[in-house]
Amino acid sequence: MKALKEFTIPFVGLKEGEHHFNFEIDNTFFHNFEFEEFNTVKLKLDLKLIKKTTLLELYFMTSGFVNVNCDITNEPYDQKIDDQFKLVVKFGSEYNNDNEDILIIPHGEYEINIAQYIYELVVLAVPVKRVHPGIEDGTLKSDILSKLEELSPGKDNKIKSSEDIDPRWNNLKKLLTDK
Repeated sequence: MKALKEFTIPFVGLKEGEHHFNFEIDNTFFHNFEFEEFNTVKLKLDLKLIKKTTLLELYFMTSGFVNVNCDITNEPYDQKIDDQFKLVVKFGSEYNNDNEDILIIPHGEYEINIAQYIYELVVLAVPVKRVHPGIEDGTLKSDILSKLEELSPGKDNKIKSSEDIDPRWNNLKKLLTDK
């Protein structure tokens, strides 16, 4: 995780008040977490750190896109990401991250690594069901879509008339009515 060193923020030397940090996130960031679901990643992360005497407030704001494959057609498309997250960092006797909004770090710590929080923010910002926008507006033309349309039950598929049905089935239907 040496590659994620750039996401470590030393807060000891900072004055009380507001501080801003900007990060560019790409595929290499997610390779460090062994996360391979994104084809390409182009995100900007703005971090606002408010240092107070007894705690730190971190405001994560990310925007950009991740290129993912559609769950229906497997066609790649750019999924827009625009999300934010607030984290409060307090000081205590020992490290504790049980609460997702509050991080407790031991007294004497002088820096915080935010890589895990960025990772979670981006992964959770992607919808669970990934649908290509071309499917919703009808502009995507694909072999998979045409095959799905062909096989889907609906008005296009012809229902067999009683003349097309094998006569042996008619004899079986008589069993249901004969009592």
